[in-house]
Amino acid sequence: MIHNQTEMKIPIGNVVVEGTLTLMPGSKGVVLFAHGSGSGRFSPRNQYVAKEFNRANIGTLLFDLLTKEEEEEDILTAEYRFDIALLAKRLIGATEWLRNDPKTRKLAFGYFGASTGAAAALIAAAKLPNEIAAVVSRGGRPDLGGEYLRGVVAPTLLLVGGLDTEVIELNQEALDQMTAEKKMVIVPGATHLFEEPGTLEQVAKLSTEWFLRYLH
Repeated sequence: MIHNQTEMKIPIGNVVVEGTLTLMPGSKGVVLFAHGSGSGRFSPRNQYVAKEFNRANIGTLLFDLLTKEEEEEDILTAEYRFDIALLAKRLIGATEWLRNDPKTRKLAFGYFGASTGAAAALIAAAKLPNEIAAVVSRGGRPDLGGEYLRGVVAPTLLLVGGLDTEVIELNQEALDQMTAEKKMVIVPGATHLFEEPGTLEQVAKLSTEWFLRYLH
């Protein structure tokens, strides 16, 4: 699999976040990953899904929404993990950075959000209605997107584990508020992190199909 991988330092406001941009020859689009608390660009689950996207000729940006100092503070205080507005602001900053980069400025963009990162992805999509072609949420908390949910125009896929009962309800509430093209798929036998055999593979397959349909 031939690809071009670049380690990036992305200035957003008064901080610099780090990421890995992977582009495939002839990629039509790139998916930005928005992780939840205690996660980052080296998350094995996100790395696995990103590789599956790359196999399907979809570019990816795995990046840390928080700086190292913020992550260390968050471990102690949990100050940042539910600061959805901050996470969305960082995601918007990374999107604008890619839109100004000669390598990616002509590509379609999508968001793949997990946990609280899913809410950040939906808020960012609502604020960038002309930029974001599709959104996927994995075990996400889209309900935390609040009033922004109605403003999302990008087709949105919500993936939830069948054993993650509380989060299924929260996703259904969010789905009911959304007016864009939308779909919720419950992955049987999966808990919140999709650690059960075969469940993350289903997430990757369903997400890849969604992005291939809309990233053009």
